[in-house]
Amino acid sequence: MRDAPLEFVTAMAALGDVTRHDADGEPVYMLNRPDLARHVLKENGAAYTKERTPDDDMLRPLLGNGLLTSDGAEWAAQRRMCAPAFRPAEVGRFDRVIVEAAENLVTHWAGGRPVRVDHDLTSLTLTVIVKAMLGTDIGVAGEGFGRAVDAVNRFIGHYVPSDDPDPADTAARHAGFLRARAFLDRVTRLIIAARRAGGAGDDLLGAMLAEGHAMSDADLRDQVLTIVMAGHETTAKSLTWTLYLLDRNPEAAEAVHAEIDEVLAGRSPTAADLPRLRRCRQAVQEAMRLYPPVWLISRRGTADDVLDGYDVPAGSLVCVSPWVLHRDRRYWEQPDAYRPERFDPDRAARLLSHQYLPFGGGPRICVGRHFALVEATLVLAVILRGLRMELVPGFPVEPEALVTLRPRHGLMMTPRPR
Repeated sequence: MRDAPLEFVTAMAALGDVTRHDADGEPVYMLNRPDLARHVLKENGAAYTKERTPDDDMLRPLLGNGLLTSDGAEWAAQRRMCAPAFRPAEVGRFDRVIVEAAENLVTHWAGGRPVRVDHDLTSLTLTVIVKAMLGTDIGVAGEGFGRAVDAVNRFIGHYVPSDDPDPADTAARHAGFLRARAFLDRVTRLIIAARRAGGAGDDLLGAMLAEGHAMSDADLRDQVLTIVMAGHETTAKSLTWTLYLLDRNPEAAEAVHAEIDEVLAGRSPTAADLPRLRRCRQAVQEAMRLYPPVWLISRRGTADDVLDGYDVPAGSLVCVSPWVLHRDRRYWEQPDAYRPERFDPDRAARLLSHQYLPFGGGPRICVGRHFALVEATLVLAVILRGLRMELVPGFPVEPEALVTLRPRHGLMMTPRPR
């Protein structure tokens, strides 16, 4: 599982819909069918927790007790506080922030030189989430923030428990993690201090600072860093994989370019264009099927359960892999092919519940999912309005399953004028 996680979960799924293996001295149950995922994540979700799961072990040292790591009544209160800022009706008002950041990126890419797409898209989505939800601009700190996020992801994505086979190597990586976390902490606290000095505003951080949501400095730090991390990393990786897949699939790219030309006619997109940017949205949705940003979801049972006829004792670790579910030939025709038309509204309406889990499922489904799709659609439209993105010849591309699913070597592409 540590050495080749995607290959491991795929091999386990070939053995059955419910499998069990031992890891670190305890049983782990893998669920490889949509209805089983729905049972654990939604129908019987009250009998499962995120506490003491790999997700919790990896994320809590960085994020503290924020929305991704809290549970029970505390999580419910945090969710209620954050949800209004991410309602579909609210998200559209951030279109100018998103489009401006994307247009700045296109200007940065002028010149026809190869660019590190994954890094640049991470900077873009970081700028967007901080401006939209926190009402500020981290400016020159953004590049250092992105590097720190990479360092943190690499450390916690290679999380090893106490039976560490190489303590010296882990100690060195842990020191790098601590330095990166300290940098992220400083930037986060500066954002909070600046907003406190300037007064509450009409955004998520403003709501946190407003009367009725009195929070300690530690709580604010955890929530702000959680929003920043969760709000930019997954969207950046989804856009990265989308550009790669469109380059590898010229017919799909041609359909997206044709739609952009028809809808925009050379102008900048706005939220009002979103219903007509259907192929752009579907291009992103299909990329998230093939390369789901969150490739593994884990829960800890708090009560005995029965899964497909198998007794699963309380305390067991239970996992669902979107990577597996999204490539299951029983539910997807030609599952390894990139076919954005799968997400035409009529066809998407026939998907089984929890067959497609790019944002998780059940009550804990990603609170920012609407924001992420709006952002990705608008950014894609801006980039492809005037550019074709071509993979640098011979550049190796393979997925690496860390905290998120990312290209192991990054992604180098050349922007070509259309």
